[in-house]
Amino acid sequence: MKMMHVTTSINGDPTEFLCDPRETMLDVLRDRLNLTGAKEGCGTGDCGACSIILGGEVICACLMLAAEAEGQDIETVEGMANDENLHPLQKKFLEHAALQCGICTPGILVAAKALLEKTNNPTETEVRYWLAGNLCRCTGYDKIVRAVMDAAEEMRSL
Repeated sequence: MKMMHVTTSINGDPTEFLCDPRETMLDVLRDRLNLTGAKEGCGTGDCGACSIILGGEVICACLMLAAEAEGQDIETVEGMANDENLHPLQKKFLEHAALQCGICTPGILVAAKALLEKTNNPTETEVRYWLAGNLCRCTGYDKIVRAVMDAAEEMRSL
């Protein structure tokens, strides 16, 4: 199989890679680019553990062919922190103990970031609806929702 050359932007950095035309974006992120934040939880787009932001929309990287990244802007959980400074969502997840095993956490953080970029004052119902595509088997969702709501409040005051 002939490898494809893809030029894209990941977390604001110009990025180029070679991929098999059948390779998923999740596989390229993890295996070729060493961006291991996105996790493979199901491989069918049902759990949200591999969530990334593509052109402003949350998608499952396990369902996207890497070749489709050509010319696209992609954001992953690795791009949330600014050098040594955690994103407010990351801080609030720690403060609220809104994580346990860590499989779902990167996808939930990415989805929550996308939500707060669309609305800076979401209701609890909006947060729950927005995160509905992300499954967590450890924490339940109350701490996660509280962390997102608290981060939204903090971000509004910045």
